[in-house]
Amino acid sequence: MQFSESWLRTLVNPSLSSDELAHLLTMAGLEVEDRSPVAAVFDSVVVAQVLSKDKHPDADRLNVLTVNVGQGEPLTIVCGAQNVSVGMKAPCALVGAKLPGIEIKQAKVRGIASFGMMCSAKELGLAEESSGLLELSADATVGQSIREHLDLDDHLITLKLTPNRSDCLSLYGIAREVAALTGVALSPLPQAAFAQTGVKKIDVKVSVPQACPRYTTRVIAAVNAKAATPAWMVQRLERSGLRSISAIVDVTNYVLLETGQPLHAFDLAKLDGGIEVRFALPGEKLQVLNQQWVELQPDMLVIADARGAVGLAGVMGGAGSAVDEATTEILLESAFFAPSVIVGRSRRLGFGSDSSYRFERGVDFANTQAALDRATQLILDICGGQAGPVTEALGDLPARKPVKLRVARVQRVLGVALESSEIALILSRLGMVALQQGDEFSVTPPSYRFDIAIEEDLIEELARVHGYDQIPALPPQATMNILPLNEAQRPLSKLRQALVMRDYQETINYAFVEEAWERDLCGNSSPIVLKNPIASQMSVMRSSLLGGLLAALRTNLSRKQSRVRLFELGGCFAAEAGGYVQRERVAGLAYGSVMAEQWGVAERNVDFYDVKGDIEALFAPRKFSFEVAHHPASHPGRSARILLDGRAVGWIGELHPQWQQQYDLPQSVVWFEVEQGALLQIGLPKAVDVSRFPLVRRDIAVLVDEAVTVQSLLEAMQAENAPYVVELSLFDLYRGKGVEEGKKSLAFRVLLQDTKKTLTDIEIEQSVLCLVAVMQQSGAQLRV
Repeated sequence: MQFSESWLRTLVNPSLSSDELAHLLTMAGLEVEDRSPVAAVFDSVVVAQVLSKDKHPDADRLNVLTVNVGQGEPLTIVCGAQNVSVGMKAPCALVGAKLPGIEIKQAKVRGIASFGMMCSAKELGLAEESSGLLELSADATVGQSIREHLDLDDHLITLKLTPNRSDCLSLYGIAREVAALTGVALSPLPQAAFAQTGVKKIDVKVSVPQACPRYTTRVIAAVNAKAATPAWMVQRLERSGLRSISAIVDVTNYVLLETGQPLHAFDLAKLDGGIEVRFALPGEKLQVLNQQWVELQPDMLVIADARGAVGLAGVMGGAGSAVDEATTEILLESAFFAPSVIVGRSRRLGFGSDSSYRFERGVDFANTQAALDRATQLILDICGGQAGPVTEALGDLPARKPVKLRVARVQRVLGVALESSEIALILSRLGMVALQQGDEFSVTPPSYRFDIAIEEDLIEELARVHGYDQIPALPPQATMNILPLNEAQRPLSKLRQALVMRDYQETINYAFVEEAWERDLCGNSSPIVLKNPIASQMSVMRSSLLGGLLAALRTNLSRKQSRVRLFELGGCFAAEAGGYVQRERVAGLAYGSVMAEQWGVAERNVDFYDVKGDIEALFAPRKFSFEVAHHPASHPGRSARILLDGRAVGWIGELHPQWQQQYDLPQSVVWFEVEQGALLQIGLPKAVDVSRFPLVRRDIAVLVDEAVTVQSLLEAMQAENAPYVVELSLFDLYRGKGVEEGKKSLAFRVLLQDTKKTLTDIEIEQSVLCLVAVMQQSGAQLRV
C-alpha cells in the first residue's frame, strides 16, 4: 500500500524523522518496501502572479511577462507557454535556482532580458509531460516557496503488508499502529456533522445474510456531479497511486484510503426498484466498470435491482448504474461482505480492485456506517445535495471471542520478563479490551483485527509493540549429550558420498509431478492428486523418483551434455487404507559413455551391468540378489527386481524404447531405484584372521541351459559352504562355436585359502569337486 507521509502525520505525528518512522514500521512487521520523495531536489522556486502579458517584438511564440514574485520589484520574464494569462498564479524559478537538469541564469531572449523562468510540472520534475505552466490555485500566497505550497518535501511510503494485516490497508489503520508503537496521541477522523434534509430512501433486501451481514445505503439528492474535486483531495489520491476521476468517485476512493472501508455510488435514476443482495442467477451477465462483460457464476455475490445484477459485490460496480456528469441523485453503499464469499473471485475473473483486495482480507464491520457518514459529509461539502436517512440490513456479524493470555506463557515464549502492567498497557494501546484475573488476561480483539484468534497471536502483538530489537539475543542453555553412533547403520552423507565417488551428481526435484509420468513410468492410474497445485504440470504427488531424473536428464541433453549420471534422495508417496504413506528412496540413472572421452580407453555406452556394479558398490559389504521381473518403465527382458534377504527393496532396468522415444532421448538410459533404508543398514563389522598363506585359484567351466541363471549357480555353491573357499565369481561367458544351440559356457573363479596352513592338492580337489557336484545337480555339465 502506498501513501503520503504528510497525510499520515495529520493523523499521528511522532517526533521521528522519515527514516526513523520507516524503520519503526518495518520492525513492527509492516515492511516499508519503498520510500521516495514526491519531487526532486530544487530551490528558489516561488508562487508568482502574472501582472501583464505582451507579445515579444521579435518572436511570435514568445510573451514578455511582468511577474510579481512577492519580493522587491516585479520581474520581467520571457515565456513561451501557451496557457499563460494575466492574473494566473504559477511557479517561478528565480535567478540562481537549480531545477532538475537546469540552472536558471539571467539571460537575454531575442534582445529582451529575462530574470527568471515560469515553470511547468515537467520542469519541476512533477510530471513526465506537461502542455503549459503549472497553474496554481487562486488562494496561493504570492512569494511562498512552491515546495511549501505544494508540500513537495513529502515522501511516498509503500508498505509490503502480509495478508493477515488487513487493518493496515488504510491511513487511519497505519496511524493507529504508529500511535500504539510510539504512545503518541491519535487524532480522530473528522466527525460527520450534516443535517438530514432529504427524505428519499430505497428498499434493501439481503437474501443471503451469512454472506452479507451488514448492508447500509443512503440516498443523496440534488448533487452537482460536475463539481471539481478539491486540490488537497486530488493530491492525496495521486500520492496514494489513484487518479482523480470525478468528485463523487474521488470521495469514495478517498474514504477507502482513509478508513479502509470500500464504498460504491450508484446513479439512482439508473436503478429499477429496490436493492437485493443475492447470489447470481444461472446465465446472468454483467458489464462492470472496466467495460468487461462477466458471465456470473452461482457462487458470486451480486447487488441487483428489479431488472438484474447492477454490481459484483465486493469487487466492482456495474457500468450500467455508474455515476456520470448528468447524475443528480446517488445511492451511496457501504457494506460488510464475508471474506470467504469474496476471496478468489477476482483471480477467477482475471481482474481485481482495491475493494476486493480489502474485502477478501476482512474490513472493519463496526465502521460501516461511520464510513458512509464520512463520505456523505464530503459529498455534501463538495457537490452539495440533500442527505436522506440510512437504510440498513443487519444480520449476524462476526463474533469477537475473548482470547486467554497467560503472563507466564508470554515470558516463556519471548524470553523477556514483561510485567502484567506493561502487558495491559500494550494491549490497551492496540485497542483491545483486556480483563485481568490473577496472572491471566481475557482479551477481546477489536472489530478490525481479524488476525487475533489464539494466545500466540497476542504474544506476537506484545513482541511487536515492545520491540523485536528490545528482546535480547541470549545463547541457548541446555543439557546436551553426545548421541550414540549406530555402527550398523551408515549415515546418509556416506551414501551420497558413495554415489558421488561412482561419478553421479545429485539433483533435487519437486515432489509434485506430471500425472502422465505416474501413468507412463509407474503404471499408477490413481496417483495422489493435489487440491491446489502450484502449476498445472505439478498436479500429483510422485510415487517414484524416476520422472524427475528423466526431466533433469533432458535439461542436461538440451545443453549439449552427452554423458550424464544423476541421482536423487527423496520421498515418494502412496495412498493406503486410512491415509497416505511416505517412503524414502534413492534413485539414479546413467546415460552416454561409460567413461569420459579419452585416448586410452575405447568409447562404450553404459549398459545394464555397469549400473549393476554401481548398485553392488552401494550395498557392499551386504550381499543381495536380482530377480527377473517386469516394470512399466523398463525394457522387457532388461528389468530386474533387487532382493535383500529375500525381500524386494528396489528395481534396476533399461528404459523402455517407447518412453525413450516419447521423452526424446537419443540413446538408452539405465536406471535404478532402491529403498533408502536398505542401503543404510550395513550390519556390524566382523573381525577375521588374516592368512599368512597364499591363495589358491581354480577355474571351473561348465555348460548350462540358457534358462539357468548365474545367480542361481552362485547361490547354490555359496550355500554348500565348501571348505577353504573364500571367493566365488564368474569371469567368462561364452556362446558360439563349440557350444550347442540353447546352451552357454560359464567359467567361475574359485579362490581357496586357510589361515593356519598351506592347502594340499587333495584338500583343494575335494572342495572343487564339491562345487562341481552342486552345479551338476542344477543341470550343469563340466567342460573338459
